[in-house]
Amino acid sequence: MLVVAGAVAVADQLSKAWALAALEPGVRRALIGSVLGLQLISNPGAALSIATGMTWVLTVVAVVVVVVVVRTARRLGSTAWALTLGLLLGGAVGNLIDRMVREPGPLRGEVVDFIAYGQLFIGNVADIAIVAAAGLAMILVARGVRLDGGREAATGTDA
Repeated sequence: MLVVAGAVAVADQLSKAWALAALEPGVRRALIGSVLGLQLISNPGAALSIATGMTWVLTVVAVVVVVVVVRTARRLGSTAWALTLGLLLGGAVGNLIDRMVREPGPLRGEVVDFIAYGQLFIGNVADIAIVAAAGLAMILVARGVRLDGGREAATGTDA
C-alpha cells in the first residue's frame, strides 16, 4: 500500500511541476480534439471547484482521510484493498501537499490541475488515483471482499 501511495504522490507532484513549467495558465492545449487537453489552473476548491473558499476544510478532510487509511492498513490482508487504499492515500497526499505548500499559504494552498476532460472539469494525477480507488472500492465491496482478504457470506435468499 505504501509503495503505491508513494508512487502516486511522486507522480502527482512531478506532473504538477511539469505542468507549472510547461503550460501557460488558462490556455488550453488539445491532446485529443476537444475531448482531452491540457489546461493549467489553480483550484481553491474540491472536485468541480466545489467548496471554493473553504480550502482549510478540504485540508482537514484530506488529513482525516490520510489518518484513517494509515490506521486501516494494519488490518489489510487483501492485495486488492492494499492497491485501492494505496491509490486513495497517494491521491490524498498529492493534493494535500498542494494545500500545504502552494499559494496563498499553508492549509489554504490551491491545488494544481491541468488535465482537461472536455468541457466538464480539469483535474490532476492525484484526482485520477482517487477516482480509481473509489471505483475499485465499489467493486471490492460488491464482490464481498473484506480488508483482511476474506469474503462476506451471502446473506440474501434467491427467489
